[in-house]
Amino acid sequence: MEKETKEERIARRHRERDEQMKGTVGYQTFNVMFVMAYPFIAVFTFVMSTLLALFSGVSRAMAWVVSGGKSR
Repeated sequence: MEKETKEERIARRHRERDEQMKGTVGYQTFNVMFVMAYPFIAVFTFVMSTLLALFSGVSRAMAWVVSGGKSR
């Protein structure tokens, strides 16, 4: 039997820890909640980005008007 290297031992421990964590109720609950909430998060992000772009455009237009058309 070959002796495992330090890297292999670390990788094995990480895999074992991940498998153990994925079996917990908290992990499974978070996973389900995240999957259900993701569409709302995506829509919220899109709406906020659109509003930010809109207000940024309004602000730039106002700066252009106030500067007499010299602002870029």
